[in-house]
Amino acid sequence: MKKLLFLIVPFCLMLHACSWFKDTPEIGVKLAEHFDNKLYKKFDTAEYNVIFKRHLDSLQGSFSNPNTVKAFYKSNNDEPRLVTKYFVSGALDTLKNYISRSELHGLNPEVFRYKKLKMLLDELSANKFKSIAEVYPVVADLELNTAESLIRYNNTIYYGALNPRKLLSRYYVPVKRPDSSSMIAVLATDNLEKLLLDIQPASESYKALQRAMLSYEQQGKKEEPALKTLLVNMERLRWKLPDLGAEYVEVNIPDFTLTWFNGQDTLSHMKVCVGGAREKDYAEKIKLYLKSGNLDDKPKNHETPILYSKLNSIQVNPIWNIPVSIARSEIYWQAVRDPYYLSNNNIRVYYKGKLVGDPDTIQWNKYPREKLPFQFKQGSGDGNALGKFKFIFDNGSSIYLHDTNNKSAFARSNRAISHGCVRVERPLEFAEKLVKDKYQYDQLRMEVNLPPIDPTKMEVYRKKLAKKADTLNIFQLKPKWFGTKKQVPLIINYVTAWPQSGSIQFRPDVYGLDETLYIAMKKFM
Repeated sequence: MKKLLFLIVPFCLMLHACSWFKDTPEIGVKLAEHFDNKLYKKFDTAEYNVIFKRHLDSLQGSFSNPNTVKAFYKSNNDEPRLVTKYFVSGALDTLKNYISRSELHGLNPEVFRYKKLKMLLDELSANKFKSIAEVYPVVADLELNTAESLIRYNNTIYYGALNPRKLLSRYYVPVKRPDSSSMIAVLATDNLEKLLLDIQPASESYKALQRAMLSYEQQGKKEEPALKTLLVNMERLRWKLPDLGAEYVEVNIPDFTLTWFNGQDTLSHMKVCVGGAREKDYAEKIKLYLKSGNLDDKPKNHETPILYSKLNSIQVNPIWNIPVSIARSEIYWQAVRDPYYLSNNNIRVYYKGKLVGDPDTIQWNKYPREKLPFQFKQGSGDGNALGKFKFIFDNGSSIYLHDTNNKSAFARSNRAISHGCVRVERPLEFAEKLVKDKYQYDQLRMEVNLPPIDPTKMEVYRKKLAKKADTLNIFQLKPKWFGTKKQVPLIINYVTAWPQSGSIQFRPDVYGLDETLYIAMKKFM
């Protein structure tokens, strides 16, 4: 008797473990109830899995993220999770309908397999199968194409079709992009219809550009340059930028402006000058330079990078550490032409970290530009190229906002003229908002020979002026640092179309970035 029990118990456990393969799985039960058709109760998981794996092998080459799809189904025993959960409820039809309206975003529904998805949904909905074997390939095909359609649609609508950090050479904003975890979470969602609703771009700016885009298309203006501008700026608004918070500063390169926002309010708005555009035929010229190594062949590229950071300090009466590129391309030639150029412009020369006492005596012709062994710094003062204020934020491009002694440049319509940094039209106003402290602001004003706002500090101010004017004791102007009251988020952005006061503002594509984006977006249109 004991021997018999010893054999029966394991056999029963084995049968229990295999019961999922013997019982009708959930997909079969749901389809049988939905269609009132007992055929689906014959659904055999083992037979289906063979078909599913065959379809997965044949389709994965066309998937945008095949490893993610395979990992999801491996962790779910290759079950048709999406069809089981969302076919009968109608949520797969909702997905199909959202995809059919992709043109509202300037996108082609076929990017998301609209026709294939519709055909498979229609085929399963027709309920005309003569055997359960005919059901397996349709369910497998529908499951896998739904997974791919959902991932592509979610990634494109919620995150943007393009990754700007891979496409644009000077894009340093940490945009959030989809990863395997986020895509698996999408496939495992418990509420597909809510997910589809939540990922739709909801900002008023996006909706305004969208309406303008549709208006152009309805008027048959599909080749209108403005339409392309709208499409690429809608794409920009789909990118997941860092949370800037309520109060932040934005520099818009094509608009040549700086705006300080606090929620919907504009606290300050002023002109800026940004970096000059790269030379025409830059790509070809840089190839020539890389071959020759001759600096005369090196094309100019002073474009201001697109970046995100936080303003953290102000340097008053700054020193300009002249970049090597500017030293080679400009300072060197000025010194060759005029031996007194350096001293007349308060530029100090350093050799291996040590100050050169009399730079006017340097015989520049002995030193090739490509291997110039000197470093150059322009001292504080009225002639300094950075003016009286330098606004600091962490970045890997040695970029900052600053004052300028060339105020006439702000009268120009095209202000893409700097070496890459951003010149600010009203630096004193900007500095006041950054320090947000009356005492610190008065200290800052006195450093640049402006009287304090507080009349009780006038005596201090007069003493400072007297010290600077003392001819017996030579006064050397030095930079002074002021911390910001709090770190203020800064984004140097590139926006060529946006809604304002009921109309769409358009700006020239000064760096040609719209064209780069549009070419890359064509495969999604």
